[in-house]
Amino acid sequence: MYVDNQKTILVDADGVLLDWVYSFRGWMARHGYVIVEPNEYRMERVYGLERDEAKKLCRMFNESATIRKVPPLRDAVKYVRKLHEEHGYVFHCITSMNTNESAYKARKYNLDQLFGPTAFESLVSLPCGADKDDALLKYKDSGCWWIEDKPENVITGSNMGLNCIMIEHPFNRNREDAKSVSKSAKNWKEIYKYITEGYI
Repeated sequence: MYVDNQKTILVDADGVLLDWVYSFRGWMARHGYVIVEPNEYRMERVYGLERDEAKKLCRMFNESATIRKVPPLRDAVKYVRKLHEEHGYVFHCITSMNTNESAYKARKYNLDQLFGPTAFESLVSLPCGADKDDALLKYKDSGCWWIEDKPENVITGSNMGLNCIMIEHPFNRNREDAKSVSKSAKNWKEIYKYITEGYI
């Protein structure tokens, strides 16, 4: 696939485009689980579970019908559409959600419904929680924008010569290692200004 480095934006999905946490917490509440540490990133810590059990629940959720209707994160719809429709950017989404074919189709449906059928030129779905090193490798030294919320993936992107923006959440606000190699954004309005104007 041809990649126009000047007009391609690499994005994570959950916590960047989509409010996965909101949907997951609703699903978990319906199954009787109670939050114990709301500002943690790892779901085993959020719910006080064994790691294997938490991973199993995340996988079950990501294969459920709910994944077709995860709401957008903050103001993502407005500014992703503006970047695509008014400025000609296309998006390549790299998500560590699931490799199940039905889950992949559900995620694609969700993105197309929210952001339009032409915004996403590529969707790569990795195993739940997987690192993104290999998926980012083909963009190495391209200078593409890479928008992510997981600090480790931000650092990986920076090491590969990408222009990184880390969208802020309580779990990553104190990660100075990732902040030192990226720009931080509270919302997509700030991301839009970085990309179109070079500043907030």
